[in-house]
Amino acid sequence: MRKQVRQKLIREILQKFEIYKQDDIVQLLLNQGIEVTQATISRDVKEMQLIKLPTKNGSYRYSVPTLKEIDVQKKLKDTLSESYVSSNIAEKMIFFKVIPGSGPAVSNLIEKVGYKEVFATLSDDSSVMVFAYSNQEAIDLFEKLLELIGVQ
Repeated sequence: MRKQVRQKLIREILQKFEIYKQDDIVQLLLNQGIEVTQATISRDVKEMQLIKLPTKNGSYRYSVPTLKEIDVQKKLKDTLSESYVSSNIAEKMIFFKVIPGSGPAVSNLIEKVGYKEVFATLSDDSSVMVFAYSNQEAIDLFEKLLELIGVQ
């Protein structure tokens, strides 16, 4: 399994469950049919810069740092706003035409934000293709991204 997909699943798990230890993540992924070692999860935790927050009962649970997500989304907004040329949507695919040189940055930022609708992104120098899990998720994400940059 690709690291980006696995880390996206970890973010989803952290939103749905209170996770107290890395073994809990391993077990929840195993329940989904995804075999992963605790060492791999440990590397993911470090790379994703997950933090531990105190709970009401005095223990600590894993969480995704909120400030970083906001910063990444703001960076996506700024980068896409400054480089946007045009866009279109067809079924599960969203296409953005951007100024030359900004395609990889926009693609990377869309991945980093961690939109639940995103299956994968692909880019070249002046375009970005975003693949969603479903047609409806593509529409939702397309509208979300256009609203983010103020294009209607």
